[in-house]
Amino acid sequence: MTATPPLAFEPTPIGDQSLVTGVAPITARDRLAFLIAAPLLPKRAQRAADHGLFDLAARDQLDLFRPKDL
Repeated sequence: MTATPPLAFEPTPIGDQSLVTGVAPITARDRLAFLIAAPLLPKRAQRAADHGLFDLAARDQLDLFRPKDL
């Protein structure tokens, strides 16, 4: 029989945690890389872009294309 390697342990704030064989622990560098790759979030609520090019109500102005009553 093959001997199983001893389990590795990682200290955490709540106590030691065993690691799965063959899986690398998450490092501080990995955590920072994840935060850097995340999309930016607004610091406060944004207004809707419902003006100009993105104004959906302005698209309903069909009177511009109707013939004039003579």
